[in-house]
Amino acid sequence: MTPGIPPTLESPHFIGIGGAGMSGIAKILAQRGAAVAGSDARESGAVAALRELGAVVHLGHAAGHLDPAASAVVVSSAIREDNPELAAARERGLPVVHRSDALAAVMDGLRPVAVAGTHGKTTTTAMLAVALRTLGRDPSYAVGGDIDVPGSNAHHGLGEVFVAEADESDRSFHTYAPEVAVVLNVELDHHANYASLEEVYASFETFAARIVPGGTLVVSADHPGARELTRRLAGSGVRTVTYGESPDADARVLGVTPKGLTSEVTVLLDGAEHTFGVSVPGRHYAHNAVAALAAGSAAGVPAAELAPALSSFTGVGRRLQTRGTAAGVRVVDTYAHHPTEMTADLQAVRAAADDGHDGGPGRILVVFQPHLYSRTRELGAEMGHALALADAAVVLGIYPAREDPIPGVTSDIIIDAARARGADVTPAPDPAAVPGLVAGMAKPGDLVLTMGAGDVTELGPRILSRLEG
Repeated sequence: MTPGIPPTLESPHFIGIGGAGMSGIAKILAQRGAAVAGSDARESGAVAALRELGAVVHLGHAAGHLDPAASAVVVSSAIREDNPELAAARERGLPVVHRSDALAAVMDGLRPVAVAGTHGKTTTTAMLAVALRTLGRDPSYAVGGDIDVPGSNAHHGLGEVFVAEADESDRSFHTYAPEVAVVLNVELDHHANYASLEEVYASFETFAARIVPGGTLVVSADHPGARELTRRLAGSGVRTVTYGESPDADARVLGVTPKGLTSEVTVLLDGAEHTFGVSVPGRHYAHNAVAALAAGSAAGVPAAELAPALSSFTGVGRRLQTRGTAAGVRVVDTYAHHPTEMTADLQAVRAAADDGHDGGPGRILVVFQPHLYSRTRELGAEMGHALALADAAVVLGIYPAREDPIPGVTSDIIIDAARARGADVTPAPDPAAVPGLVAGMAKPGDLVLTMGAGDVTELGPRILSRLEG
């Protein structure tokens, strides 16, 4: 099956083309033969990968970057109206296409599996994509992180299935019409777009209502928010498959066995037991793998084939990704930025350190960068409580992303909450000083965890370099 290129997207210009979501759509269009162009603030692995596919990518934003032959401009919710390229497109009367609409367009004609939830979307999407690829089914996919090399977050395949990460942050997942929808969990986040948990539930209900007739909703049987969503959808006619450790789960997790920075999970599905490895530690990642198993099964892939194929997943960028070891200190990177994610990842690396597989127990040292002023304002205290699970933490300034500063909202909210729990926390307003600071703190056997959704990921290699020096 070879879907064509939507006419509007034959010569698309992507503003912020290097972003995780934008670069994936651009890659798929380029692989289909579209004349892709765009701009980004800086050079990156994703940008380099797009250039290799023939895309024209400008650094910086200027009206002159918009090619006269552009058929449309693609934007994400992070692009502001005063962006010069967006302003030029509007002056020329070009179609302005939101990222979610572009993704929906490239999925058209295929069998979409859309993975949603407050946490775990990227990993679960990647797990299913890799497993289907291992089975030779050549899926198309769009993931919010690199599966292996830079630019590996998306692929135009010749198979029928398209596996996509479905973003709830700006309600853009309402655009999709999946055959299989996955909801991993439901929590209040993205405070700039959701004023209450009730609004979040309503948004996920709308997403579930978009499932095509005869389709399936795969949803956690354990997470309180997901269970509440299932209750609200009762009587809606949506076929539901649940997964988790609850006795009533359709795909029931019978056990998760930690094995260092990996684990093994056993699940009962359709009367048969399946045991397979998971390349990242922690019960939450094992549950992600079971969600992928249930979703693939709902799409018609035999669980007996899919379960061992899931063992071929070796991780996704920034999800407890080992960056290296120097002077006996392992450096691991994680995208976790919500208190639930932070707690889960800290518990996972603690269990890995304590079970003896990695020579532990060693100390867990965290370098944390808060993401967004609005999230820090609402959840800063909970972030601090999560950091108290580490042996010591270094806290950077807030990474603003698309937001303007909010008066009175600083990393001190997190630091004070962590210290109130007895945590050893060091403020680090200057990121350049962090590698030396951490190298001075770390001892052989320790694990350093760089944590956050911003550019804190760049500190891992620098920390390793200082440890080696």
